[in-house]
Amino acid sequence: WLPRGRAGLKAVVAAGVFVTAVWHLRCFLNPFEFSGEAPKPVEPLMVLVWEWPSKEVPDISGDVCRELYGIQGCWLTMERWLLRQADVVVFPHTRLHPGRDRLPKEKPPGQNWVWVSLESPSNTKALAGWNQTFNWVMTYRRDSDIFIPYGKLVPNHSATVNIPMKTNLVSWVISNYHRSQKRAEVYRNLSRYLHVNIYGKANKKPLCKDCLLPTTSKSKFYLAFENSIHQDYITEKLWRNSLMAGTVPVVLGPPRANYEQFLPADSFIHVDDFSSLAELATFLKNMSSSRYRQFFSWQKQYSVKLYSDWRERICTICTAYPSLPHGHVYPDLESWFNT
Repeated sequence: WLPRGRAGLKAVVAAGVFVTAVWHLRCFLNPFEFSGEAPKPVEPLMVLVWEWPSKEVPDISGDVCRELYGIQGCWLTMERWLLRQADVVVFPHTRLHPGRDRLPKEKPPGQNWVWVSLESPSNTKALAGWNQTFNWVMTYRRDSDIFIPYGKLVPNHSATVNIPMKTNLVSWVISNYHRSQKRAEVYRNLSRYLHVNIYGKANKKPLCKDCLLPTTSKSKFYLAFENSIHQDYITEKLWRNSLMAGTVPVVLGPPRANYEQFLPADSFIHVDDFSSLAELATFLKNMSSSRYRQFFSWQKQYSVKLYSDWRERICTICTAYPSLPHGHVYPDLESWFNT
């Protein structure tokens, strides 16, 4: 039997095209049915933490990266017997002992070792012994292979300006006070011109964890003075003690231009903005309320994201992993970090 006329022929052709299209679509949606190959399961990335960076070791059992931070395919472990299966091994500098006695005796092919530090070069010793050891670095510096800042501003379009009630001018929380530090020198000279409310172990006025922000929030300004001055070394003194508390940070650290790579220029006061500390003190004491409110304009667009859980920091290794340089080794870690 053959179709009569052109109309019948067109119908047959259209039907054939339709059947062919359905067949190809089925093959595309389920190629394994036709190839005979089973889908290969995607193995999660295994990150072995040789020693936990902090004294208290949290629970890292289960799929913690996905459950807490939405990072898929990332398995954290501290079980050293899994060394040969690990894709990445993390070594916090604070837990590295002089010499290599407690490091693995060998590195499996394709495995990458990460050196981790949140301390500044001034407070990081014995780096010379770790040349030709680590593939990646994970620090607060933006040029690290894996960048782990102390905090950052994140967009928040529903945010509103919130300035807590103020009862004093300036406060400072300090645990380790050394007269030789730059921050100690600046404080001594600044305190000649205005009163600074000092808290912390150094002044025998320690604050409990839940007391810190309510205390600093009562001050109009907070001395976010870093213990040493290095590129990108901007710590929780700015992010937590000041910005999260709702006070204006007076910063001492890297140059203003470096701070402006992290937050708006009009959200902080830099010690270097003034020719003298007497001029800075006058600026703080005589500031009008309208000028003061301008320092909080950032709150209209952003909120503070504080990084305080080492699990979150280590989970970010999996996010960065695909774009990291494989096969690279730092020949001179000390020179890199001190640059």
